[in-house]
Amino acid sequence: MSQWQEFVAAHAEGGVLDGVVARVVPFGAFVDVDGHQGLLVTDAAPEPGSRVTVRIETIDVERRRFSLVRA
Repeated sequence: MSQWQEFVAAHAEGGVLDGVVARVVPFGAFVDVDGHQGLLVTDAAPEPGSRVTVRIETIDVERRRFSLVRA
């Protein structure tokens, strides 16, 4: 089983997780959660390296992406 498959098996939409902000972009931030980066769409992006509590909004299994919102 790949790391992505393990991530999807362990986490579901609506799940609340802790992550670390990897990088900030104009429309939000990429947050590292269990070795995978998800997109947190927000107007007030946190600083890179800061810890945040997020909720998985959607998981796109085929494209290996997931979106996050603040929990």
